Amino acid sequence: MSRRLPPLNALKAFEAAARHESFTRAADELNVTQGAVSHQVKALEADLRMKLFNREPQRLVLTDAGRDYLVVLRDAFDRIAVGTDRMLQRQNAGVLTVTTSPNFAAKWLVHRLGRFALQHPEIDLRISASLQHIDFAREDVDMAVRHGDGSWSGMDMRQLCSEQLFPVCSPKLMTGPDAIQSPADLANHTLLHLDDRNDWQKWLDAAGVTDADLSRGPVLNQASMIIDAAVDGQGIALARTGLAITDLINGRLVKPFDIALDVSYGYWIVCPKATAKLPKIETFRNWLLEEAAEDTRRLAAVLAAKA
Repeated sequence: MSRRLPPLNALKAFEAAARHESFTRAADELNVTQGAVSHQVKALEADLRMKLFNREPQRLVLTDAGRDYLVVLRDAFDRIAVGTDRMLQRQNAGVLTVTTSPNFAAKWLVHRLGRFALQHPEIDLRISASLQHIDFAREDVDMAVRHGDGSWSGMDMRQLCSEQLFPVCSPKLMTGPDAIQSPADLANHTLLHLDDRNDWQKWLDAAGVTDADLSRGPVLNQASMIIDAAVDGQGIALARTGLAITDLINGRLVKPFDIALDVSYGYWIVCPKATAKLPKIETFRNWLLEEAAEDTRRLAAVLAAKA
């Protein structure tokens, strides 16, 4: 069914003029000339084939038809305004679903969520921890934090943090009869391995350590597990910056050596380009970037104080 609707500008001009009982004040509100408002109203009256105003000296007086039409327009404009507000609220607030790896969720994200909730109570944040890279077109997910090299085509990508790989351990291993003072001292301690026993070899080569026994120490399949084991004093772990940074800042872990390996992968904030500028997505992305920048500043201060 086709709708017979007069031009929107004419309706807006009539509604404003009727409210103010003045073409001049309506023109000021609409930021147009008084002549433009008068012309729009005349065109509307011609289109409707009825008189909406009686033009009297110094004022406009609505006709009965104009008064009835004003009621209809106000109701319509109010409904449009309410619907627009609701649509904008859904973009600024509501549910925001974010997927990330279990390691990142456990070691970086989860303990910060209270701060985000206090700052942005209008956003209902949902975190899904999974090793699978989701398909934004098929799944009800707004954003992802992914570990990789940033080569996801068609996506809006912002790097959360660059990373290095380095040993970490509990501060208690830095004292006592077997205190760690040089890379050679690793031969006297348990090495914690991720996935297999090959993870340490490159770092040991860079440090010039040739006598470490890589057959010792447990093998765990999650990076968060080896970091937690290191915090507990069970051995020394090779850790990436992003996953170890909170424990380093809070003193649960220390870097016994300055030697670190650069890695090509890092954490990236990823979402479809089509939704990248939605307010609630921009809000959460900016918060993540601010948190990461603050971590970098705090870690630099901690390391400088111990140098």
